Amino acid sequence: MQAGEPAGASVQCQANPPHQILVVDEDSDLRLLYADVLALPGYHVDAAEDGAAGWEALQANNYNLLITEHSLPKLTGVELVRKLRSARMAVPVVLAAVRLPTYELARNPSLQLAATLLKPFAVDVLLDTVKNVLRATDSPRGQIAPPPDWQSQPSAVGLRL
Repeated sequence: MQAGEPAGASVQCQANPPHQILVVDEDSDLRLLYADVLALPGYHVDAAEDGAAGWEALQANNYNLLITEHSLPKLTGVELVRKLRSARMAVPVVLAAVRLPTYELARNPSLQLAATLLKPFAVDVLLDTVKNVLRATDSPRGQIAPPPDWQSQPSAVGLRL
């Protein structure tokens, strides 16, 4: 909202409530950067500093998207997503990491990541990824749920071991 705008101006322009996003990263500067960048287009962002705090936030709130680093204290990003899927939470996940856990992702297709981002990445890449993931999952057909026979499904990242 710009200075001088009426307080209700931004609410009147939005037909849908803003998306709720949880960012989990141990780097406080990155959490702040993600929150600031994602707030510009109107997303509401919560942040957690480790996997355990992220899990608590996921249980307490309804998020439209989880963006998580993989290398986290207390609970890795993959472990966090595993808990999320075990609890049958259909939240889309973007895994952002310096080194993606490719082998672990290939062995766990039930994690169903919506996207991965290799750090460092440009701010516009983050915004485009978030926009595309939310657009894909806003429709009922785009909802994420483990397939009934997920053990026999090919890997989400296309690797077969």
